Amino acid sequence: MKNFKIPRIPGDTIVYPMIIGVLLNSFVPQVLNIGGFFTSVKSGTGALVGVFLFFLGASLDIKSTPKAIKKGAVIIITKIAIAIAIGLAIAFIFNDNLLGLSSLAVIGGISVANNALYSGITAQFGDDSDKGAVAITSLSVGPTVTMIVLSSAGLASISIGPIIGSILPLILGLVLGSCFPFLKKNLASCVTGSIIVVGFALGANMSIVQLFQGGLSGILLGVITSVVVGIITIVMDKATGGSGVAGAAISSTAASAIANPAALAEVDAAYLAIAPIATSQIAASVIITSFLTPAITGFIYKQNQKKLAKKESLAQAIN
Repeated sequence: MKNFKIPRIPGDTIVYPMIIGVLLNSFVPQVLNIGGFFTSVKSGTGALVGVFLFFLGASLDIKSTPKAIKKGAVIIITKIAIAIAIGLAIAFIFNDNLLGLSSLAVIGGISVANNALYSGITAQFGDDSDKGAVAITSLSVGPTVTMIVLSSAGLASISIGPIIGSILPLILGLVLGSCFPFLKKNLASCVTGSIIVVGFALGANMSIVQLFQGGLSGILLGVITSVVVGIITIVMDKATGGSGVAGAAISSTAASAIANPAALAEVDAAYLAIAPIATSQIAASVIITSFLTPAITGFIYKQNQKKLAKKESLAQAIN
């Protein structure tokens, strides 16, 4: 035990705290409900993510903003387009059932990326434009995309308030960090610590039970989101001048997506029967992608580093 060391894994800054949260919530949930500040960490995930985005915004270089906007638009539009294409194909070609997956589960699960996970991963592997892209990728939060695609005209209710509120912390941090160098230095130093806390909070709201409730179809949804969709977003990221890190980091399912089927069922009773199944499948995808996405991003990062090292050694040999 004296020489035992916990192995490093891709995205371990957020993954290990997340694992601790999942295990506690799965086997000793009463610990998380003990009360006081400890319990409020679990229930206050939204606020914690907001604080993290504020710190992250302060750490960014405002000069990278145009590139970040472009990168964020490319990866999230690609991700949403793939979700819609797969979802509609399932609805019209496979009679809304492909190995247990419905268009509701696919569009609802793939279109909404885990922006907290994205931010944590890019803080470790990405550059400023990768990190800043979350200001654009955050625009896909909530059931809006799913409602627009699946519901009839007039059933979708799109509110601009939550969208603005989700990106405002990052923008405020960016502005303050750019205007006050001393604040930038102090706030930027808090990024890693906040990643650890957010990782634990995300895990504390998940359960291993959800994985089994989602079944093999839920696991399949997670694999499609991280691997199939991830490959395409990586290619698009690289094709538009990126390193592929942002494209890989966006290939996840947000925990907030778990609420999408219920939101659809409220505005269209036709989804009442399949909403519970889709919910458990999306929950399973959240857990699967929480571990697959950091691993895939870490692999892309390492490949980029190897290529860079080869170029540098070749340049030195020529000189």
